[in-house]
Amino acid sequence: MFKLTAKALTCALSLLVAGMAQAADPITIKFSHVVAEHTPKGQGALLFKKLAEERLPGKVKVEVYPNSSLFGDGKEMEALLLGDVQLIAPSLAKFEHYTKQIQIFDLPFLFNDMAAVDRFQLSPEGQSLLKSMESKNITGLAYWHNGLKQLSANKPIREPKDARGQKFRVQASAVLEEQFKAVRANPRKMSFAEVYQGLQTGVVNGAENPYSNIYSQKMHEVQKYITETNHGLLDYMLITNTKFWEGLPEDVRTELDKIIVEVTAEVNKQADDLNQGDKQRILEAKTTEIIELTPEERSKWRDAMKPVWKKFEGEIGADLIKAADAANQQ
Repeated sequence: MFKLTAKALTCALSLLVAGMAQAADPITIKFSHVVAEHTPKGQGALLFKKLAEERLPGKVKVEVYPNSSLFGDGKEMEALLLGDVQLIAPSLAKFEHYTKQIQIFDLPFLFNDMAAVDRFQLSPEGQSLLKSMESKNITGLAYWHNGLKQLSANKPIREPKDARGQKFRVQASAVLEEQFKAVRANPRKMSFAEVYQGLQTGVVNGAENPYSNIYSQKMHEVQKYITETNHGLLDYMLITNTKFWEGLPEDVRTELDKIIVEVTAEVNKQADDLNQGDKQRILEAKTTEIIELTPEERSKWRDAMKPVWKKFEGEIGADLIKAADAANQQ
């Protein structure tokens, strides 16, 4: 009887020690993204890693995978839902399959500038969208800026009629498809990692991106013109797997929440500077002419694309569109 008891005690102690060792292992957070490290998102991921490992030593380990090195933008959402990664920051256009309301960020010419974007995203309506997909196991943690989009092409595009018949790469977004159809252009869905080659080979004639994406992916080397339209927003939502996030120890989750607030402020502060800097670098490369629109020319584009708002009003919600548009007036 004593031998049995001693044996059982030894087994219990072994299990306890193993459990303690396992509990001491750091929580690994894999952060996968599809852009270069020196873009706003890339810098944000690295800053998150730095702060998380500094402030939660031994508790959290962050692995960052840039440039689609772990999952491309067609697979990263599935990977998050399966638990293969814990943090991703897809562009807002990627969420239409999970909530139609987030399509609001793809509406063309909705925001006059990034200040209006900030006002809306920080509003109760904007913040509620972060939590709108929790029933699908997706928790939004923050909005990260990339910037306003410009049109690139191999022909000068100054007025909406100049875009007719041109093939523009778009993300998998119904709103973005309709945006180009509104000016009688041809949208072509394509993953971000394939855009350079698509432009180089003529599979598509043009694309829409902030300056930082154009420069970091060297699209200016295969596009002769960029029209500074500022027609749409390319922002990201930093998201996590809801079950994973809620399963974290409370002290770890609380600290990570604080870190995300800090990182978001830094990412959004850097985004405009980076876009302006990359615009200058594109000019200095002398491979691409940047066309700046007059207010009258920009109004023509807005008038041509604004019917898209009405087309998606039923899915997005008239009140939400009204709240976003009101952010321009404050």
